[in-house]
Amino acid sequence: MPLSRSTIGTVFVGGALSVTLAALAYPSMLGVQNASTNQSRVIANTRYGPLTEADRNFVVFVRAAGLWELPSGELAMKKGTTTAVREAGRHLVIGHAALDASCRKIAPELNITIPNQATPQQQGFLATLQSDSGKQFDTDLANILRVTHGSIFNTIAKIRSTTTNTLVRQLADQANDVVLDHIEQMEKTGLVNFNQVNNQETNPPKLPSNQVTPPVPQPGAPVVVLTPPAGVSDSGIPTGPSTTTPAPSPTPTTG
Repeated sequence: MPLSRSTIGTVFVGGALSVTLAALAYPSMLGVQNASTNQSRVIANTRYGPLTEADRNFVVFVRAAGLWELPSGELAMKKGTTTAVREAGRHLVIGHAALDASCRKIAPELNITIPNQATPQQQGFLATLQSDSGKQFDTDLANILRVTHGSIFNTIAKIRSTTTNTLVRQLADQANDVVLDHIEQMEKTGLVNFNQVNNQETNPPKLPSNQVTPPVPQPGAPVVVLTPPAGVSDSGIPTGPSTTTPAPSPTPTTG
């Protein structure tokens, strides 16, 4: 299915998500101001196991994703012209609300500052969907969200296979289930241009870090809570195993 020129440009930008974790520089309550090129560097030894830069950035990224994808889901439920698009929106809303609850739960445990706004790049995605209508909205939603979820899917697997922090591991388990469900929902719309999507995922552009880094919240600002609109059913929607507060990690820490 051909995409409009504007859609192709938007989705092309979305391919940058596959390199987001390498570019992300985000402060934490630990006093770390910039991410280095060594994502495996341990930045803290917590009671749940060592926390690496990649671990921290993953938590920040999952939170930032929800800040634009949950509103995108709300738009899909209102503006979608097909049942499949509206159902995809319901899955986005429920899934990201569940992931957001986990991020807000584990961030204080790991002394991670989480954002209250999505990245400039992600805000651009949302602005595109807000301005769309009709079939153009349906097509843009399916393709933009298929690129963004496909791009982060490999990152989830890498975090899950490498992290020694039990809370981050739980979040990766949950994110794996939710993101896979969202990929499937986008594909069920019948609007995904797989050639275009695959090209954006395998040949992502390079963006400056300020485009893929969420704004730092103001000191003392209340944490934004993402919740589904009243009355939205979560029936039949996978949300993954919710993050619990486990016993301290038995894995010896380093440092």
